[in-house]
Amino acid sequence: MLSISPISAFSDNYIWCVAREGKAIIVDPGDAAPVLKHLDENGLSLSAIIITHHHYDHVNGIELLCERYPNTPVYGPENQCKSITQRLKHDDTITLLDLTFRVFAVPGHTLDHIAYYLETSPSGPALFCGDTLFAGGCGRLFEGTPKQMLNSLGLIQALAADTEVYCAHEYTLSNLRFACVVEPNNRDLLSRFEDTQARRQADLPTVPSKLALELLTNPFLRTDNAAVQQQVATHAALKYWNQNDIFASLRAWKDDF
Repeated sequence: MLSISPISAFSDNYIWCVAREGKAIIVDPGDAAPVLKHLDENGLSLSAIIITHHHYDHVNGIELLCERYPNTPVYGPENQCKSITQRLKHDDTITLLDLTFRVFAVPGHTLDHIAYYLETSPSGPALFCGDTLFAGGCGRLFEGTPKQMLNSLGLIQALAADTEVYCAHEYTLSNLRFACVVEPNNRDLLSRFEDTQARRQADLPTVPSKLALELLTNPFLRTDNAAVQQQVATHAALKYWNQNDIFASLRAWKDDF
């Protein structure tokens, strides 16, 4: 039986545990302690670690985990993280626990960022996208350009609509507050915002989310929408624009929100 479980870390991180028959794949372990606790409490042994990008809150737990579980393979992108043992690039595939993950290069948040796509999971396809796509938002552009991020999000938009999006942070409520300013008349968005408020009040995770819902409510996946474009253009005082201009202005607006 395959399961995918969140492990809370820091103030708002999710480390994902993909488990099958007593073995686990850990996604982006920024902190080893909660991972070790989760493995011990659930009778799991560590089989592999997969990394989306180099930020500390995604990689700082690798060394301690590998001390506890020697010779654990660590998959990740080409970057300065020395703990990665298997380097991956766009369109690579890896098979772990008899599960095949396809790798997408998704630069924008960082230049090295990759995502992992699992076509079969308990509730449909699964995407482990780190800090590229969030529930209701997208990652800040620390290294990449708006065009790179727009292209990366375009790769994700093209996936099956029933894809479960496993992002790495609990940012949903703040993301949706901003989205409601961008699209105040989007009924799907307003309904999602109310549901998200209720889930957070109950201290429940709001992720994973369905890609279909993101396409209806996430402004960063809707920069081709006329209402979104007009709202962003008005805010940014754009007289003429293309989709990249809209995305760049939307991201800047969110940064200042």
